[in-house]
Amino acid sequence: MPAKGISVTRIFQVPSHLQSQIGDLLSKFSLEGKLALCGIALIAMVAIFAPLLSAHPPERITGGALEAPGRDHLLGTDELGMDIWAQICYGARMSLFIGLAVACIAGFGGGVLGILAGYYGGVADRVVMAAVDILMALPTFPLLVVISAFVGPSIANVIFVLTLFSWAKPARIARSQTLAIKSNTYIVAARNYGATPLYVMRRHILPEVLPILFVLIISITSYAIMAETGLAFLGLGDPTAKTWGMMLYYATNFVSIYFTPYWQWWLVPPLVALIFLLLCLAFVGRDLEEVLDPRMREIRGG
Repeated sequence: MPAKGISVTRIFQVPSHLQSQIGDLLSKFSLEGKLALCGIALIAMVAIFAPLLSAHPPERITGGALEAPGRDHLLGTDELGMDIWAQICYGARMSLFIGLAVACIAGFGGGVLGILAGYYGGVADRVVMAAVDILMALPTFPLLVVISAFVGPSIANVIFVLTLFSWAKPARIARSQTLAIKSNTYIVAARNYGATPLYVMRRHILPEVLPILFVLIISITSYAIMAETGLAFLGLGDPTAKTWGMMLYYATNFVSIYFTPYWQWWLVPPLVALIFLLLCLAFVGRDLEEVLDPRMREIRGG
């Protein structure tokens, strides 16, 4: 039974030291980065509150075919009579979910593999690096298309395929950083005093690698959203999922889309939303790279 006098605002209150750290981090962002962060927050709010922002479900026929924007349908309807504004709102939810799922699994999973390979070395290191070299040498998008065609169109398969080709770069960078860190004097001293490998990796190596992984997660999120859009545009996405990529696919496959005014409210909104999100992620990733870890420029050769 919850204790008396504990309010909901107190439960979700952010600690003061964490607030100061976040404030200090945001103060170092450029004007473009701050505006981009607000843009990402806006899209996230649209995704979270999609049922409240859209009066119609995105998968139901709620109007006539190809209705122009009006009071009942803010951005009009598609060829089946489904509300386009509702598809934009729910598409933001799905696109962010796919991008963040791929980024977190590939970023943190690849980072952990890279840390383990760099710390232990030997056979584990050779196996992980052989897989990394193979994946990074392969042409990514053509293989994404081929594998997606074989595994079938579903959101889970799209996330699996994108993760398969996204973990190699975080693993390689995390391994290189681990090799540079593990020879430091304080880590050698910790091992001599009986520190376990798990303790050394968790206490000393992971905090040094995490800033780089956060920067990579932003770039992987952009890549995953763009790749999912490309697969959907080619007809390899989940046809039942309301993503911005599937909206572009259905709009561009409509025979008269370019000879009628329908493109103005069917094709342009998801395209603008997608470009806006990718630009915001690019600006935030750039500022995070400069603020969190300038070593990324050296790693990328910049």
